[in-house]
Amino acid sequence: MSGPGRDLVGYGRTPPQVQWPGGARLALSLVVNYEEGSERSLPEDGQNEGLGEVVRAVGAEHRDLATESVYEYGSRAGVHRVLRVLGRYDARCTFFAAAVALERNPEVAAWVREAGHEPCSHGWRWSEEWLLGREAERERIDRAVASIARTCGERPVGWYSRWMPSVHTRELLVEEGGFLYDSNAYNDDLPYYVDVAGKPHLVVPYTLTYNDMRFVNGGVGGPTDFLDYCRRAVDFLREEGQDAPRMLSIGLHPRFIGQAGRASALRDLLEHVRTAGDVWIATRREIAEWWLAHQPPAGEVSARRG
Repeated sequence: MSGPGRDLVGYGRTPPQVQWPGGARLALSLVVNYEEGSERSLPEDGQNEGLGEVVRAVGAEHRDLATESVYEYGSRAGVHRVLRVLGRYDARCTFFAAAVALERNPEVAAWVREAGHEPCSHGWRWSEEWLLGREAERERIDRAVASIARTCGERPVGWYSRWMPSVHTRELLVEEGGFLYDSNAYNDDLPYYVDVAGKPHLVVPYTLTYNDMRFVNGGVGGPTDFLDYCRRAVDFLREEGQDAPRMLSIGLHPRFIGQAGRASALRDLLEHVRTAGDVWIATRREIAEWWLAHQPPAGEVSARRG
């Protein structure tokens, strides 16, 4: 079988006893998926983007101007609202950013850079890399790294593919040599190492569970539902964090959470977290660097082959 192996055991009953900075019980990773402007479109790809505010089939011969406009909202208005809310609470996030999206809105790249948010590569474009051959995917990785380095002033050290990686992605990231971690997994609450061609590689898993895509894909009906869902997770993991560290990722999209009513849920969640006082809001790079320093890979990788 090519590609990563499966691990259904993980840490099991003995999670690592890593202490987060300041004795925090929970590391909270806020992730803004910035894809607007890099999604599929009929003029560029001969195919419309299918993931918009509502699901509606448009014939292949017609541009889907409605969905294009939804993505434009995320880039023109939504992302700035999200950045303002984060700034109000001094909450730094990780931008899962498609390189082309940043190229087409350099003001957003400048804000990411100036506010100290982390640019993490979400691909050169927001595309399905598993459809590419190995060398074509390698070229896309190199282009994404160079592009984000130009727009944000620093290269990405993390990677998250659209929906899923190819069987080659993790090997290519390790071969490239500049990545601390990838987030191409949904299988744990904590970072962990895998063996890639004899080298330990850190995975900082992501989530589709605590994700504002549920506003349009089903699962939450409105801002109150989303707030309650995420707040319950924060509090439950804080409780578990008395005994061992916990991590929570929350996925955000400017075209979704950037709508005013939904953005109020993000504001209220950050207010709740600030009141709790034992939550470390961190970029994924900060989490990765902390894990590498306090839970080094020696002795752990042998149990997991990635």
